[in-house]
Amino acid sequence: MTGTAPADDPALDDEPAGSRFAPLVDVACVRRDGDGARPGHDILADEVPVALVFNGISHAVMMATPQDLEDFALGFSLTERIIERPGDLRDCRRTDFDKGIELALTIPARRFALLKERRRSLVGRTGCGLCGVESLDEAVRPAAALPDGPAIAAAVVARALAAMAPRQVLNQDSHAVHAAAWAGLDGEIALIREDVGRHNAVDKLIGALARAGSDPAAGFLVATSRCSYEIVQKAASAGIRVIAAVSAPTAYAVRLADGANMTLIAFARGARHSLYSHPERITG
Repeated sequence: MTGTAPADDPALDDEPAGSRFAPLVDVACVRRDGDGARPGHDILADEVPVALVFNGISHAVMMATPQDLEDFALGFSLTERIIERPGDLRDCRRTDFDKGIELALTIPARRFALLKERRRSLVGRTGCGLCGVESLDEAVRPAAALPDGPAIAAAVVARALAAMAPRQVLNQDSHAVHAAAWAGLDGEIALIREDVGRHNAVDKLIGALARAGSDPAAGFLVATSRCSYEIVQKAASAGIRVIAAVSAPTAYAVRLADGANMTLIAFARGARHSLYSHPERITG
């Protein structure tokens, strides 16, 4: 009942030649209503197991949309503090298997030694459910306070929000994919990444920003999801000072953003939004 999306779908432009997986899949279905049943089909977003293997050792398997995976690998490695800087990721080789995708990542020996030590400390302990985290202290690590940075006009935030939907290529067909976008101080969207997982979308965006050498102070993050603790933590680790989320934040996310000198905007829809931390950074 399934098949890959058409070859000319713009969502497939970034996929490597010979990929076994597509971000969108055409799925047959049966539609029922008051007039009976009829055959139909839907375009659905797919998710695939993606194994992150560092220097030959598997560290995590994440369910992710099979697109922009080099950005995902870099962003994940940075936000999970496996590497210190983008240049620490020396190589990223993708291999597609029947059951999923493996990303073979090469990092410096000193970073790999730290990763192995982190993995050894997991033995015999009860996990807290977060990838590669060995204790609650590690899971809830505070974010360092960020510099103040420039102010942003409220109209600029609204402009970025309005520009999101036309740029969400996967979501236009599937209606099931989150997006994380990077907007400049003028509200123009410079980068956008999509994934079924909101955290994955943020990791992909942070990886794309790192690869582009973009200045985190020169814009802000727009997320088409609720704003959880993990999103604030990942953004703070990348030096992002402002987050605008279309849905609700968690109280924990607000506390973390406040301590990190981040401005957290939520329920951002059109010209309306709520400011939860450091509102002085938004003007107008």
